[in-house]
Amino acid sequence: MSNVSGIIKSIQDIMRKDVGVDGDAQRISQLVWMFFLKIYDDREAEIELLEDHYKSPLPEHLRWRNWAADPEGMTGDELLDFINSRLFPTLKNLQPAGSDKRGYVIRGVFEDAYNYMKSGHLMRQVINKIVEGVDFNKAQDRHLFGDLYEQILRDLQNAGNAGEYYTPRPVTQFMVDRVAPQLGEKIMDPACGTGGFLTCAIEYVRKQHVKTVEQEQLLQASIYGVEKKPLPHLLCTTNMILHGIDTPTQIEHDNMLSRRAYTDYGEADRVNVIVTNPPFGGMEEDGIENNFPANFRTRETADLFLVLIMHLLKDGGRAAVVLPDGTLFGEGIKTRIKEQLLTTCNLHTVVRLPNGVFNPYTGIKTNLLFFTKGTPTTETWFYEHPYPAGYKNYSKTRPMRIEEFEAEKAWWGGVERSGRIENEFAWKVSFDDIKARNFNLDIKNPHSPDQISHDPDELLADYAQLQQRIAATRDQLKAVLAAALEGKA
Repeated sequence: MSNVSGIIKSIQDIMRKDVGVDGDAQRISQLVWMFFLKIYDDREAEIELLEDHYKSPLPEHLRWRNWAADPEGMTGDELLDFINSRLFPTLKNLQPAGSDKRGYVIRGVFEDAYNYMKSGHLMRQVINKIVEGVDFNKAQDRHLFGDLYEQILRDLQNAGNAGEYYTPRPVTQFMVDRVAPQLGEKIMDPACGTGGFLTCAIEYVRKQHVKTVEQEQLLQASIYGVEKKPLPHLLCTTNMILHGIDTPTQIEHDNMLSRRAYTDYGEADRVNVIVTNPPFGGMEEDGIENNFPANFRTRETADLFLVLIMHLLKDGGRAAVVLPDGTLFGEGIKTRIKEQLLTTCNLHTVVRLPNGVFNPYTGIKTNLLFFTKGTPTTETWFYEHPYPAGYKNYSKTRPMRIEEFEAEKAWWGGVERSGRIENEFAWKVSFDDIKARNFNLDIKNPHSPDQISHDPDELLADYAQLQQRIAATRDQLKAVLAAALEGKA
């Protein structure tokens, strides 16, 4: 699996020959459920070495090893009939045995999965490429799957999933590192996508705190995620299994905003840590806003998630959230939401990211909000993340790197955030000043006065000046035109 992009490309080239697969989205969906079954089988082979009496939740004839692994096995119409008539119907309706939750995971994965391929011969070629290319029981191949996974995500972006921006790994790592989840704390991403934040949290807790089997079990029981779209949910479930969460039943296929009313989330639903990049720029279906208190009702997805995140945190709970500039300077309901945020939580830090972090998928400028529930905000620190030396923007070939956040980490001041000082990138604003600005958080760096401001008063003043200049220019043109006409006369 040394050439990950090559493997993916060769598989997709085969799929392009199949008349049933139409476009990147279908190719990716087809590829992912196949990889899921291969990964699950490799993981089961590992478990069988450790457990004497392991029993697969899959019927024996449906296990990958028994129908796919043999390169000279089923092909053509026989393979196609097996997939369509036996594999998919059984997995979509899989009934777990007793208390075995693994069956629920598999059924959940296949509920919205489909076989788009019409040629059994081409399908055999794809399966053989997967068999030849990867062995997830080899540490090296498991590690390299990260590259394969990234390739799938890039292809998913290119398939045109508007409004879905998969957070760059340096950003997820930095956010998780700053909220510092502890063993035993409930960790949630309510819009988990493909699981980037959750896998970072798993890696962080394992490295810092997990030394025994019991601690590993405690970690696995403390990870929660919800994703409403089927393909990212499938990718997230696969991602969890690859990261050692063998039964990721706490990764739910649902919409956190609509699954129940705001008031129905009680103490049992509250969590210690939330790290997330909720979808922004999108609108929810009519009626979902009615699940929320009247003063926060909106159909804008990011706003609703921010309201819900505040509600779901325990007292003392910590959150790190990616939000667009529009949330910072927006008025109306956005103002009321920000007032709620600053009066019920300590919004201690806002990291302002430069343009292009999410390139090439969106040019929307984003911010990282860090807050703790239970005590009101007295002051908020802002940190303007600069481009690396020599950069004017990020791109596919020059993406953001985790090393760029070393300056923020050095300035942060540890868990207590002590010893922070203002510098060319950092400044603080009191709650009273923010309130006087009508909770407009789009506060420009005082050390970079040439920045664009979204302050309404400043924008109106600029607009008035522009109108004056336009009027003056128009009058000049009229005068020139009149003079020219008089000359002709």
